[in-house]
Parts: sequence; C-alpha cells; structure tokens
Amino acid sequence: MELRHLRYFSVLADELHFGHAAQRLAISQPPLSVAIRQLEDAVGARLFERNSKGVRLTPAGQALRASARRLLRQAEEAALEARDVAAGSAGRLRIGFVGAMLYRGMPQALRAFQARHAGVRISLMELNSAEQITDLLHDRLDLGFMHTARLPGDLQARLLLSESFVACLPQGHALAAGKRLAPATLRDEPFVLFSRAASPDYHERILAICAQAGFLPEVRHEVRHWLAVVSMVAQGLGVGLVPQAMQRCALQGVVFRPLAGVAAQSEAYGVWRADVHNVLVEGLLHHMAAAVAP
Repeated sequence: MELRHLRYFSVLADELHFGHAAQRLAISQPPLSVAIRQLEDAVGARLFERNSKGVRLTPAGQALRASARRLLRQAEEAALEARDVAAGSAGRLRIGFVGAMLYRGMPQALRAFQARHAGVRISLMELNSAEQITDLLHDRLDLGFMHTARLPGDLQARLLLSESFVACLPQGHALAAGKRLAPATLRDEPFVLFSRAASPDYHERILAICAQAGFLPEVRHEVRHWLAVVSMVAQGLGVGLVPQAMQRCALQGVVFRPLAGVAAQSEAYGVWRADVHNVLVEGLLHHMAAAVAP
C-alpha cells in the first residue's frame, strides 16, 4: 500500500466518478483504475462498486475512507515538520553545558536564538566536559558547551572565547588590598580547586599556574563546579583561581583580582558531532559568537 494509492482512493471516494477524480489528480483514467485495483488487492477487499449507474463505496471502502484521510494528513504534517526542521524553524535542540557558561553569554544567546526560532524546543543539561563528550558520542546531545578541545575524532569543536584566570579571595583578605597580585603570593594559602575528575584540563591548568610561580598549592577542598569554588572561598574556606567570567556571579563575601604574569587562558568551546549537519546548532553557535563578542 502506497501513499499514492491512498491519495487516489481518497479523491475517488469524494468524487465517486472516475473521470472527475482523474481530472482532479491530473492523470488519465487507466492509471487511476490500476491504482485502485492495486489498493483493493493490498487491502484484500473491494472498495468500490461499479455499475451502469455510477460508482459507490462498499462498506470496506467507507471504513477505509476516514483512516486514509487521517494517514494522508499525518504524512503531510510529517513532511511539513521535516521542512521546518531543515529550515531551522522547528525541531529540538539538546544542549549540554558547564556551569561557567551561565556567566559567559549563554543565557543571552539562548534568548536571542529562541526569539528567532520560537518553534524550536530547547533542553538544557548541566554536565561536565567528560559527560558531555560521552552524551554527544551516544547521540544524547546535539551541542555541548565545554572547557576542553581534547576530543575524539567523531566530534568537532569551535572556540567561543578565551579569557584570563583571576584570583578569587575572601572579602577582607590581606591580599585583596592590591589591584593585581602575583600567583606566588598565594603560596601559603589553602586552595579550593576544581576536581581533576570533573575537568582534568582545568585541574592541570591551575596546578601549572602555581608551578610556574614556584609552588605546589595546598589543596584543602576539591569541587565539581566553578560556582562551588567561589562559594567556598566566600565562606572563608580557602582561595581559588577561576575564569574571569566568574566575576559576574555576584556572590557576597568574595573579591577577584587579576593575576600578574600569567599567560594561561580559560577557554570555552562549542562541540558537536562532525558527521551531523544541524542548522539549529549552527544558528545557536552564531548567537553565542555574538553574545561573547567584546
């Protein structure tokens, strides 16, 4: 049974006249008759009674009529949905993100994107970089915002921004008096550090900054989110080195100071499957680029 057969059947069921139905379908009568016979063979029942007085639906034809119209309507809706998805005006976008992206323009980009793509359903999942990579590879995410570009070959990345690290200190800390501080001045401070399990890249980068300054930090606490680093520092539980974007978190009890002589950067990437072309992903990346532009 083909959609073409159902369409021919539906028109003939309306017209109850082979000539008129063929005219509406822009075909000749013989192909219409053949298609109806093929449909009757597929169904296993006669759908029309033909006699000298005309054409009428059999009980089987009457039963098929409503179902045929429903199937044709569903097929048309499916085609429209596919065209809308291809054009980027409908569909679904599953996005993974590291928490710091909340302070790196992601909310603004999502609002701008949603304003232009009201028919697109967006799902957000906060995940660390390693979790996002796994979900992208298993087709559980369409796009990830993460900290690392060390990726399997199946994934593709675009650098969204690169920013400095800053010192995160409890309010009133002696080192907060200056406008800029050297990492070496943190030598004797207890550190709140980003967990190696959550992000090996960031864990190693913080240790490298300290090593370049000539010391190994005394790590008192390890956490999985940059906001947790800032929160624990605000409670006086240590100091931290965090991406500059975390200055926008507006937590009470904490101050941030630029680091002197540190070249290391905190980077954010958009990552997606290299074998999938998704106009929605491209559209959102475009809005992200605009949101993080200086």
